[in-house]
Amino acid sequence: MNKIRRAFADLSVGQVHYASCGDPRAETVLLLHQSPRSWAEYRQVLPLLGRRFRAVAMDTAGFGDSEDGGVPASIEQWARIAIELLDALGISRAHVVGHHTGGVIAIELASAFAKRVHGLVLSSTPYTDEAFRRARAERPPIDEVEMSNDGSHLAALWGKRQGFYPRDRPELLEAFVLDALKVSSRMEEGHRAVASYRMEDRVAKVRQPTLILRATDDPFAAPHAAEFLAHVPHARIVDIAGGMVPLPDQMPAAFATAVLDFLDALP
Repeated sequence: MNKIRRAFADLSVGQVHYASCGDPRAETVLLLHQSPRSWAEYRQVLPLLGRRFRAVAMDTAGFGDSEDGGVPASIEQWARIAIELLDALGISRAHVVGHHTGGVIAIELASAFAKRVHGLVLSSTPYTDEAFRRARAERPPIDEVEMSNDGSHLAALWGKRQGFYPRDRPELLEAFVLDALKVSSRMEEGHRAVASYRMEDRVAKVRQPTLILRATDDPFAAPHAAEFLAHVPHARIVDIAGGMVPLPDQMPAAFATAVLDFLDALP
């Protein structure tokens, strides 16, 4: 039952790719990745969650192997496509786990499609209010690099992320680069979608039991955890010491244990 199976669903944007693991009759956990990654961010997490749940990791529309149908990228659009996938799989209600961009999509799902979301896990998720949008607008692109004839842009892409990944785990950074290159012309779409999302208009509608996972060594997201508690006071924070930007594939056992402990305690 813990074998990962990959498939496509025909949705409004075209073919959307997902990977699943576990008993299809069990409760579902939907896993949403950061940008510009893919389902592969959860490759090692899926079998761990699949021992107890039906774990489904989708490629966000326009990323990985999923089509975007030519529809402009936005958090709202990506949440709608996630609901379409649940519908296609016959899943009426799911727990939702999101990391970075995936956490922002998870907020939209929990607020706009409240009846479809049971438990909510926000991993390294930024709080995107006006201050966040203003600060983001003043910063350069996060991952964007200009293509070069000699391939030096590949090293530049590696270098942009290197400081946020464990030095002794080059395979994690390689996995990021592989995913990023698949969407090279749209590499910043996820970051732009996050930067324009008005989370302050949505977060008050989040009523689901909520876990905030704080990767302590993630400088982008860790400072937002306490901020979230002010807006989702029923949430609780669990720290994963030493966790960095690639938390799910850096520390899959710690990540899965935190998620399982939280979900297993839900009514």
